[in-house]
Amino acid sequence: MVTLTARPDFWNEAEKAQEILKEQSLLREAVDDYGKCHSSVEEARFFLDLAEEENDAEALEETETRLREVTDSLADMELRRLLGGADDRRDAIVTLHPGAGGTESQDWAEMLLRMYLRWGDRRGYKTEILEYQPGEEAGVKRVTFTIAGSHAYGYMKCEAGIHRLVRISPFDANSRRHTSFASVFVYPEIDDTIDVEINESDLRIDTYRASGAGGQHVNKTDSAVRITHLPTNIVAACQNERSQHKNKAMAMRILRSRLYELEVEKQREIMDSYQQNKKDIAWGSQIRSYVLHPYRMVKDHRTNVEIGNADAVLDGDIDRFIQSYLMGGEEG
Repeated sequence: MVTLTARPDFWNEAEKAQEILKEQSLLREAVDDYGKCHSSVEEARFFLDLAEEENDAEALEETETRLREVTDSLADMELRRLLGGADDRRDAIVTLHPGAGGTESQDWAEMLLRMYLRWGDRRGYKTEILEYQPGEEAGVKRVTFTIAGSHAYGYMKCEAGIHRLVRISPFDANSRRHTSFASVFVYPEIDDTIDVEINESDLRIDTYRASGAGGQHVNKTDSAVRITHLPTNIVAACQNERSQHKNKAMAMRILRSRLYELEVEKQREIMDSYQQNKKDIAWGSQIRSYVLHPYRMVKDHRTNVEIGNADAVLDGDIDRFIQSYLMGGEEG
């Protein structure tokens, strides 16, 4: 592989070269993971021998720590083996929409935003908010962000659907219990090597003043860009950059990704496999419930996985839900 990339004519076919470099990166990652597992096993063996020879409790604890590292690494490697879809290796574009219910649902959407950003931090992914439309009182009306890293889309696609929150609303003067919904849409971020034809005549491009977290500059000029693809009514927007040109370029990337995902869905429907596995994205058919009152528990309705530590889940600890969904397992 190294010899091939060092050839003078390697970049003559840019698309092919990019694919080879991506494959090289994945192979290196797999070798590195194996090396880390092997090292942890050797260290565990060393500490176990030490614990047996000297009856050392601390050495025994170190043995258990190293074995947990191996177990976690093997589980993660197994998950990535399952992520063999054409888009699973790609970065993810995520959009959150609150359901009906005004401020309460908008606040719930912002709680989900924090959960996913924290999850990305836990995994060492890079996250970036591209569009942020704040609610009048609290929360968000709509937010789009990216999660960049190895197999980000493969993991995040498990989160697509309706998420339900049950709690005592902090916005209700009578402290009544409320049920709120928010939808999570996930798309793979495609690169320039994938051809998605977009006719300029099919686009409506609007500019406006940005709002929300992004620095004081965002409100001074009409730098934010919203692009509507008229044939499909798909809307892509970006307000994160200072320049209108950069915001337009990012909005076009989002649009291309969504149109690509639309084509993928059409192909799946033709093959009948997409419809067999598709979950109905509609109110009342949530994939997961987060209950904060009268008890605290988060339950995934697809796998029956339940976690009692709701605070940890909302702080980004969602790997158990993702792993169970990918493994096709069910827990009581």
